[in-house]
Amino acid sequence: MTFSISARCPETGMFGLAISSSSPAVAARCAHARAGVGVVATQNITDPSLGPLGLDLMARGASAGQALDILVATRPHIDYRQLVLVDSAGRTAVFSGSRTLGVHAVAQGDGVAAAGNLLADGAVPQAMIDDFLAAGGPLGGRLLRAMRAALAAGGEAGPVHSAGLLLVRDVAWPVADLRVDWDEGDPIGALERLWAIYAPQLDAYVARALDPSDAPSYGVPGNQ
Repeated sequence: MTFSISARCPETGMFGLAISSSSPAVAARCAHARAGVGVVATQNITDPSLGPLGLDLMARGASAGQALDILVATRPHIDYRQLVLVDSAGRTAVFSGSRTLGVHAVAQGDGVAAAGNLLADGAVPQAMIDDFLAAGGPLGGRLLRAMRAALAAGGEAGPVHSAGLLLVRDVAWPVADLRVDWDEGDPIGALERLWAIYAPQLDAYVARALDPSDAPSYGVPGNQ
């Protein structure tokens, strides 16, 4: 039903998450990140409240593993959940409850973790990690490459219909929150095309928010 990859960039401190699912609007429920704190992906039979709760725990000083232990010990119906956490130091933690759907798996690397359920092949998360660690360049592009690697490794047992990319950096809001909430054909491809348009403008949008008087032009008719 869902596969995702979450990571921290050690050079920039950026956190990111890419996710895809057969369900509509997967990123709206499952993708959570906070600048300077970390990432939480909450998936399978999703409880969206686990994202902010995990981020709050890490913001108060818990490691990814400690935050995960608290969530598993205290939240109801945790056996239905699949969770991925990455903290501010790049430590990772993953969990698949006993009622996780279908073929499911998790994988971890240095500063990166992936998980999936109802997969066509249990090797999909590791394929994502391997591709991510082998790639260079900005975090957003690496995450989307890993999603393409997931498809090449089999992806979900059935077709995916939604995808999302969430990036946080050095400001209080996401610097990218891109979503393809429903696509009959190739939502990951649609997300890649959206990222290709948005990525060159990302820094300009941040600059305009911080100081509109000293920011790049808005690129609209009548703007000088």
